[in-house]
This record gives sequence, C-alpha cells and structure tokens, in this order.
Amino acid sequence: MAAALNAATLGVRGTNPVVGAALLSPDGRILHVGHHRGAGTPHAEADVLARAHQAGTDLTDVTMVITLEPCNHTGRTGPCSRAILNAGIQRVIFAVHDGTDAASGGGTFLADHGVSVRHGLMSEQATDLNDRWFMAQARNRPFVTLKIAQSLDGKVAAPDGTSQWITGACARQAGHSIRARVDAILVGGATARTDNPTLTARDGDGTPFDHQPLRAVMSRTPVAHDARVRRGVGTPGGSEPATDGRFVWLDTHDPGHALARLGALGVTHVLVEGGPTVSAAFLAADLVDELWLYQAPLILGAGTPSLASAPTQTLADAARWRSDPVAGPPVRTLGEDVAWHLRPAPVSASQ
Repeated sequence: MAAALNAATLGVRGTNPVVGAALLSPDGRILHVGHHRGAGTPHAEADVLARAHQAGTDLTDVTMVITLEPCNHTGRTGPCSRAILNAGIQRVIFAVHDGTDAASGGGTFLADHGVSVRHGLMSEQATDLNDRWFMAQARNRPFVTLKIAQSLDGKVAAPDGTSQWITGACARQAGHSIRARVDAILVGGATARTDNPTLTARDGDGTPFDHQPLRAVMSRTPVAHDARVRRGVGTPGGSEPATDGRFVWLDTHDPGHALARLGALGVTHVLVEGGPTVSAAFLAADLVDELWLYQAPLILGAGTPSLASAPTQTLADAARWRSDPVAGPPVRTLGEDVAWHLRPAPVSASQ
C-alpha cells in the first residue's frame, strides 16, 4: 500500500483523485505498480494491469492493492471493478471507500462476484492524500486550483500598474500546462479589463493546445464585447480569433455562486488566476484546494499586493498551508523563478 500511495503522487490534482495501485505476488513480492495520470487517462487499476499484460505476468493468485475503492461506473474510461474481475484477480485490498454517487460500489461488486475484498489498510494516509478532493465532492462543487505569480515582496504589479511579465518564460509555460488540464479558467473583472487576457492554453511556441478550457470572468460589470477573453483561439487560417462559445460571464462577486454556475455547466476543475480581489475571496471562503505560487526574484515596493485583503487579522487564525507531494517536488526552480506547490493543512494543524 505504501508503494501504491507513492505511485499516486505521480499523478495530477484536479477532476479526479490521485490514485495508485500495486500487484502483489502470492509470496509477497511487488510485481507492478501503476497510477492515474489525470482525467481521461487509464485509472490506476487499468494502468497496473496493462503493465502486467505487457510483461506477460501470470495473474494467478495475485492480489491487487489500491489506494481508493475501484470505480464501478463507465465514464471516460470503463469500470475498474469489471476490469479487475475480467483479469482474474482473486483478492483486492483498498484503503478507502469511494463515496461519490457515480463511482462507488466497486468493492461490493467484486465481493458479489467471488473476489476476496478487504479495505481500511493505511486509510488515514490515503484519505489525507485526497482530503480536498473528497471535500469538493462532498460539497458538490468543482475542485479549485489557485495560481499566483508574484514578486519576492508579494506584488503582482508595479506601482504604475504594469504586470507583464513578473515571472519568466518557464514559469509562464508551467502555468499554461495547468490551463491545459482544467475545465475552466476564472479571473475577475478588473483583470479582464486591465490585462485583456485571452485565457487560452498554449505551448512554448504560442500554439494553442487541443484542449481549451472554458474562459470565465467573475464580475458584476459586463465584459466588453471586444475583449480578447470572448474570442477564443481562432479558426484555422483566419487572421483574427473568432468567438468559439467557450466564454462565460459570471455576474456575481460570490465565489461560491460562481462555482455553482460553473458546476452546472459541467465544470469539475477550475483554475483561478486572479486578480487580487478574486484570489482573496476564494481563500477567505476556503474554496482553494490547491495553490501554485510562482515567485520571481523582483522587489516592487509599493506595487499591487497579490491579495487585496488579508483573510485573517491575527497569526493564530491564519490558514496554514503545507507542501504537496503530488506532481513532483513541492518546491522547484523554473529558470530564475521559484514555484511552490501547496495544499491547505488540516484544520487541526492550524489551531
């Protein structure tokens, strides 16, 4: 199970939980380890079975160990419970139940079909690894990633308002990689008016990725008809971008209402890119599940703070964050910038 949990951290956060799986031989050897790489890719169970198939591994009397109960539904991929049964796996041990309405029941399905099923092994560690994903599911809202690019002294713009670019090309490309795997990007009205962003996902050469998220602006003020955020990535061979129907104006200042609207549109993973007022609002409402903080070696002094208001007034009440082991080192260098990958600490840890 420890090996499966380590494998799970090779995945990415977002629409799905991070999950790992391992195959154990009758004499207790780990044969293969697999993990889920994100929405639309094979689940951890399918991944480890594929590895076994490619290696020609005999699955007779093999045990599968999984960090999360196998799913029991057909979504972008087939049900893992059926794949396990069809592979002839005789024993399954999983850490925690999948409580979602769509995917739950895999353990019961396997037990009803003669597979020996146990659960609860290292459940505390497995629950902790996906604690915010479980929370988002329980509250029926999209998973939220917040991205902030700031100076050493916590500013997102110089005193004269200039902000492009605080971080370097490597950090910006990392941000586009996140854009490419989310369902929607959200900014506030002030950011839409000041920066006039496209909010598209592009590679290092500026070429749009195949997957383009919904572009959302959260503001009581209508978005200008000629704003670039309305247009999308354009049409092949066209000289100007064309409206692609992937823009939505969220007429609210309430982040909870904004998420509810996006959820109704089928969005399951939202990337919040600011500005300072919107970022602070999501943090104050405890709606940020993952934080990517990019810090450039600049000091801007009296510039614009990355958060418009402090969520708390005293140190004792400050929200605590912790390093996230998922998707690589929690702290890394990108050119001259430093990237921090963080997740909220449990409530008990902040008291």
